[in-house]
Amino acid sequence: AEAFYTHAIRELAATDIPFLVAGTYAVSAYTGVVRQTKDLDIFCKAGDCARILEHFKNIGYAVEIRDDRWLGKVFEGKHFFDVIFASANGTMQVKDQWLEHARQVELLGSRVRIIGPTELIWSKCFIQDRGRHDGADIAHTILKAHDQIDWQRLLAYLDVHWEVLLMQVLNFRWIYPSERDRIPDWLLD
Repeated sequence: AEAFYTHAIRELAATDIPFLVAGTYAVSAYTGVVRQTKDLDIFCKAGDCARILEHFKNIGYAVEIRDDRWLGKVFEGKHFFDVIFASANGTMQVKDQWLEHARQVELLGSRVRIIGPTELIWSKCFIQDRGRHDGADIAHTILKAHDQIDWQRLLAYLDVHWEVLLMQVLNFRWIYPSERDRIPDWLLD
């Protein structure tokens, strides 16, 4: 899979299409936690999803729109990467602000932008159901990148769903009771 991801990242980096690497690779960049991944998550604005899929289709990859509200996929045999431009539940869309707050990293031999830690947490806040829960990724990101998180912006993103953020904050405080100062006091006031 890594050879596929390496080639995909190289191909994307050679285009003029703005994108962000998210998922396991972004979590690893912020936390140092390294783990196997089943896929590669590429975030982009909605209008750029079709451009990415078209680019990969033109160079021989299989592509599909899995859900026209948020997700496209690029395949090579059993390997694939996701092209994500919104959340499955409709609460979040990738916007220019995401690109503005991205970080540059070296990944699989290419210089790319990864999703910022604030947007990484936001993108993972709603991934919680019987089949999957990204709370551990959120807790590790808060622990290791708390000083890079824009807490005001995160609260603004989750304004209507502030309880979801509160749940993540309380979960972090439970997991890391000696690290409670990583989250600003005003957030709980």
